Amino acid sequence: MRFVWAVVAFVLATVLIGAGIAQDTIFKGPSAEQMELSVSEPAPFVLVDAEVLASREGLQTMIVTGEGDIFVAYGRTADMEAWLSDAEYTHVTLTAEGEPESTVVDAAQEPAVGGETAGRSPVGSDLWLDSFSEQEKLVTELQLTEGHSVLIARDGVEPAPENILISWPLDNSTPMVGPLMTAGGVLLVVGLVLYILAIRHQRRGRGPRRKGVGPLPETQPISVADSAAAAAIDGGVQAPTDPSQGSDRASGGERAQQSRSATKRRLAIGLPALAMTAVLATGCTADSWPELGAGTPTPTPTPTIVTPEDQKPPVVSEKQGQRIVSEIAATVAQADADLDIDLAETRLSGPALESRRTEYVLRDKIAEREGTLTAPRDKVRILLPEATDSWPRTVLVLTASEEDDTVPPVLLTMTQADPWAPYKVAEMADMPASSEFPDVAPAWLGATRVPTESPFLSLPPAELADAFADYVDAGDKSEYAGMFDEMSQALAQTIRDSRAAVVQGLKDKDAAETSKAAFDMTGSTDEPLSMATLDSGAVVAVSVLDTERITPTNKDAVIRIGDNEEAKVLTGAKESAKGFETTYAIQLFFAVPAQGSNEQIRLLAYDQDLLSVKVIK
Repeated sequence: MRFVWAVVAFVLATVLIGAGIAQDTIFKGPSAEQMELSVSEPAPFVLVDAEVLASREGLQTMIVTGEGDIFVAYGRTADMEAWLSDAEYTHVTLTAEGEPESTVVDAAQEPAVGGETAGRSPVGSDLWLDSFSEQEKLVTELQLTEGHSVLIARDGVEPAPENILISWPLDNSTPMVGPLMTAGGVLLVVGLVLYILAIRHQRRGRGPRRKGVGPLPETQPISVADSAAAAAIDGGVQAPTDPSQGSDRASGGERAQQSRSATKRRLAIGLPALAMTAVLATGCTADSWPELGAGTPTPTPTPTIVTPEDQKPPVVSEKQGQRIVSEIAATVAQADADLDIDLAETRLSGPALESRRTEYVLRDKIAEREGTLTAPRDKVRILLPEATDSWPRTVLVLTASEEDDTVPPVLLTMTQADPWAPYKVAEMADMPASSEFPDVAPAWLGATRVPTESPFLSLPPAELADAFADYVDAGDKSEYAGMFDEMSQALAQTIRDSRAAVVQGLKDKDAAETSKAAFDMTGSTDEPLSMATLDSGAVVAVSVLDTERITPTNKDAVIRIGDNEEAKVLTGAKESAKGFETTYAIQLFFAVPAQGSNEQIRLLAYDQDLLSVKVIK
């Protein structure tokens, strides 16, 4: 019966192991599904809609091949169509049957850049969420969702590569291979054990049996003396007195030797079987086993943020914003090192650019003029993009140093004028350590811009710059005196103290009777930037111009510059009969509370730069 069960175990083991091998070989399906995109007519740009890439489930792998440079970028479909609005391109979509279809799209408007689109490279545009460049072959993994597209090109002149392949992974895992192979291996071992036991039982049942010992002959007593004499006569050799005892010892040794031989034979058969079972079990990958114990992840509580109805998507993502800020920081650092205003102009605008224009002139002429200029830090701490699909579009960014905590963070605004323009920093200021940034929406949600005349803030953004200027000039007599916080008051007092120092300097030089100093602060003509906060307030960026005029008090007096190296460089004069006018630009960031709030307007960051020195005509 043991032989029967051994055979059954062997048969089952063969079936199970064979089924496991078959599942992992001949019955295993393909690992990916592929779709080749065809381009009807050559064009410099190919736009592949997200519905093409999302037509199958799983991670999307795009393979683009062709000679020379290959460029691939992805972003929001509306942004890419806006970038391509003045150019001809090939648009790849899906038909109703789910097959890819390419159509040529003509330019929807006149060229927006220099009257032509030829040669406008897509490489380096701030509009893309991410981009990739390779030679001859480009392979990238994507996970595009609805509302996004992929742009394929070379340099904007040569036709885009036409060999485009999209691949999606298929689940060809074989979770039963492991259990089948393991079960087959176990049954194989069981069959071997049963087979060995059956052979052992058969040998014990059918082998020869040893007969018992017959009757012994009758013996007579022998004296001790006679025995000793007989031993001496025989040469001292004593024969065994009990032949049957020697025979028993011999048969016992043979049985032990046979037992050891049988054990060795069983090990010789069993160990390979165990080793093969271990190999079968360990050779299976994770896909060859069913997933057991996969629990449901525990959700992490997060603050509830309600998305406003019909809100547009944010203009940049977190990764995109960090990349743009890093590129701006690198460009500005290089421009500062080379005193290259043309390079700075590619990434700066407004007050940030004009203050550097003056600073570069001074540093070029005054060797001892040193100091670090305010510039974006390397790490984005807070990113607040505008939620819109139109232009211009703006992003508010708080940057910090990743290596040095003692360096103050820098708060800045960057604006993109149109789809083809890079983001440029307009306002930029250091944020004191005592300043606390208000709660704002996460980057994935974005925020709306507050209108300059908004009545929902304690002070409309359009009036904020003039209000602070009036407070600096009039002090406690200003109607806005109680609206600003302690940091704002401290900055205003610092400005007043610097003005008093100028007046005292005229007295110290005995020029108070022949000259006078006048000061005036006004809001700049630049439109303020306002981004909504979660408490219905806004972060508002404005600029003010602080003007200082030194003029003579009688017609015979002249105003001399003296040791003012800055005035000498910027005016090229040493004295003037009508005096000099010096203008400082102060960039300010305020947190303005909602209308009806008891909170004051808080100063978040500020930066003061010399803007100009002129001879009064």
